[in-house]
Amino acid sequence: MSTLDYFRNAAGEIGDWRRTLHSMPELLYDLPRTSAYVADKLRSFGVDEITGGVAQSGIVAVIEGRKGPGGTVGLRADMDALPIAETTGLAYASDTDGHMHACGHDGHTAMLLGAARYLSETRDFAGRVVLVFQPAEEGGAGGEAMLKDGLLRRWPMQQIYGLHNQPGIPVGRYAIREGAMLASSDMFDVTITGKGGHAAAPQTATDALVTAATIIASAQSVVSRNLSPFDAAALSVTRISSGDSYITIAETACFSGTIRTLDERTRGMIKSRLEEIVHAGAKLHGAKAEIDFLGGYPVLKNHREHTVRAAEAARSIVGADAVDADCAPILASEDFAFMLNEVPGAYIFIGNGDTASLHNSAYDFNDDAIPYGCAFLAEVARSALSDMK
Repeated sequence: MSTLDYFRNAAGEIGDWRRTLHSMPELLYDLPRTSAYVADKLRSFGVDEITGGVAQSGIVAVIEGRKGPGGTVGLRADMDALPIAETTGLAYASDTDGHMHACGHDGHTAMLLGAARYLSETRDFAGRVVLVFQPAEEGGAGGEAMLKDGLLRRWPMQQIYGLHNQPGIPVGRYAIREGAMLASSDMFDVTITGKGGHAAAPQTATDALVTAATIIASAQSVVSRNLSPFDAAALSVTRISSGDSYITIAETACFSGTIRTLDERTRGMIKSRLEEIVHAGAKLHGAKAEIDFLGGYPVLKNHREHTVRAAEAARSIVGADAVDADCAPILASEDFAFMLNEVPGAYIFIGNGDTASLHNSAYDFNDDAIPYGCAFLAEVARSALSDMK
């Protein structure tokens, strides 16, 4: 029986796990139900080691092969949900108001559990597989937190792989690329302080809102006029607030946004240029400005050899025609980038079909993708270990 056939036969049961996870979404590091569910499943599979509480709520498990000593490969899935109110109307919809699995982490977790059961049953490899169930991917940098909590010191590994479902790619297809595949992400907050006054006498005030508007308009030129047309990046202002009256010029104005790039040099340049524009724009209007950059995610870069290995593992499951090994990068971000900065490996997209987009209140992970995700994780682990002597 092929690996894919095994998971096709098991897809109903794994789908039940996924729907259970979907019904109990939890945010960031606060994952008591999710972590307990994952640990219970892993114990039932008879894995060799289960450690909870890594980076507060992460779980690391180990499966030893039956062919003796060898290398170690890591497989990672994210577990957290999003602060979005679900509108799917599904029988297994979120049981927590304002929380839902709108990015498919329920599917990723279920697929890694499926791969864990298969690898624990077969153990047809030398070495060990380390299963990394990560909290707080959605803005909490849980990948970085697991590294700081000793992930690689406690479970050294030579390679690591991850995946993500992708709406718009047909089920049964994969997409990957060498190098930069997902963008860095930085968030920023800007506060403009001027002088408040009566709206009927603007000459007596220093208008923080007008200053902010000028800065926002100028910031839109950073990508279009400071970068080559061949460099991909985005600088988006996503919210602004100032005042609470029709007849008063407010003393302060605040705005926030995000920067996305596919290159660390470009990332640094945009942040520096935005800072210059903020301070110069404030000075131009006689106001003061503060800009704060919040901790972001680095560019996710797939390593060459491991991208080839991941693509070959996918081809072994579905054939060459169903694997795009040079897909276009996208400006979404992913904190698996922290792990790939420390351990060589690769990240691959699996098709989720014609579904609602990620981070959408109508989104649901497509259970038809389960066999393909499970099979990929199992095959890439066995392939990697076969070359680690």
